[in-house]
Amino acid sequence: MPVDFDSGLTLADRMRRHAGDDSHLYAHLMRAMATDWEDGGPVRAICAGWDDAPSGSVVQLRLLAGLFRIVLQERAPELEPFYPCLGGTADHGGAWPAVRRVLAANVDELARALTIAPQTNEVGRSNALLAGIFPAVAGTGRKKVRLLEPGASAGLNLLVDAFRFTNQGWAYGPMGSPVVLADGIDGAVRPEPFEIVDRRGCDLSPVDVATTEGRLRLRSFVWPFQVERHERLSAALEVAAAMRPVVDRAPAGEWLERSLSRNVDDDVLTVVWQSVTRLYWPPEETARVTAAIAEAASRTAVAHVCMEYDDVERRPVLSVAWSSRPGSQLQAERLGTVGDHGFPVRLSA
Repeated sequence: MPVDFDSGLTLADRMRRHAGDDSHLYAHLMRAMATDWEDGGPVRAICAGWDDAPSGSVVQLRLLAGLFRIVLQERAPELEPFYPCLGGTADHGGAWPAVRRVLAANVDELARALTIAPQTNEVGRSNALLAGIFPAVAGTGRKKVRLLEPGASAGLNLLVDAFRFTNQGWAYGPMGSPVVLADGIDGAVRPEPFEIVDRRGCDLSPVDVATTEGRLRLRSFVWPFQVERHERLSAALEVAAAMRPVVDRAPAGEWLERSLSRNVDDDVLTVVWQSVTRLYWPPEETARVTAAIAEAASRTAVAHVCMEYDDVERRPVLSVAWSSRPGSQLQAERLGTVGDHGFPVRLSA
């Protein structure tokens, strides 16, 4: 969830408040970056022109991702011991002097890195997608699925049927898949077999995982001490190399209107899936997406699986709505809550 701080704070204030009392590598670096900004060091030079950026821009995360890309490209070997996803085990309390030297040596590149908005494609959220597809397939009686994802980033979750899910009492997906999501769904589940016959996503800035730059961008926004997330991403990129998800460059509402206007066979269920997108969409975009789905439900079988924050929960809520037959109203159901990264999905009783 994007960090949103009070207006009127300096970049240094925002960095310190983002770090809070946490003791991990990035919290340590954000506190040190704040002091360096105040002292007029390389952080101040890199962030020139960003002083009044909206707090939701999280400039500090853009900077840390730009630094991480330099490390991932093996251009700062002195920092690798501080990055657990690269095998590093050094105490991050000693990281700042080396980090500051790398920042000072790459001011122009890191200033450009601030223009790249934080973007991840968390594969763990496929737990929520699967938990939403099952009741939609059961409720509509359709086992062929056309999967559409607005705000898809690189489209990795479009590959949900290529992942293996293992939970207490049940499992789903191909054995031998590089992606194994274990113990991600807590609650009663009735697996329903389905076949994805078409899949496609859209994003304002789609990431092409077929390119080195695309893979590097996704990795750089996953915090380096979250080793399991890096392992999941690496496995999903292996799957994506074979399946090549398609993500169009387009705004969500316009793209959905166009995609949902296309005819599909009567035995196909169109599933629209979105995860933590409303935080980034203006209200009119959200309204346009909702209207496009409702209009499509008047003509064909549609399901809408949402993993989104609401006004009450402090974590994303998972819900699903579907039309049992063309022309019927969407029937909405709140399924439970979800962790930010898809673990765990806690289904309601």
